[in-house]
Amino acid sequence: MAKKNKPATTTPPPHVSRGDLERSFRSLQDGMKGKVDDKRSTLVTVAAVVGVVLVATVFLLGRRSGKKKTTLVEIRRV
Repeated sequence: MAKKNKPATTTPPPHVSRGDLERSFRSLQDGMKGKVDDKRSTLVTVAAVVGVVLVATVFLLGRRSGKKKTTLVEIRRV
């Protein structure tokens, strides 16, 4: 005997209210803000260190280049 297939009864999806969406978005946003704030302090520190190293390197290279190009003129009285 063949069984008759009953039509599948589907329940309608529950109603999603505006409050539900706002709550879920807010929790997602709060989680991301915490991660971004943690990373921001690290990035600012790294950027500051890289900036100082870059300025020091440019200063030292410019100083060395200036020493190579400087002509020493000696004036003597006769």
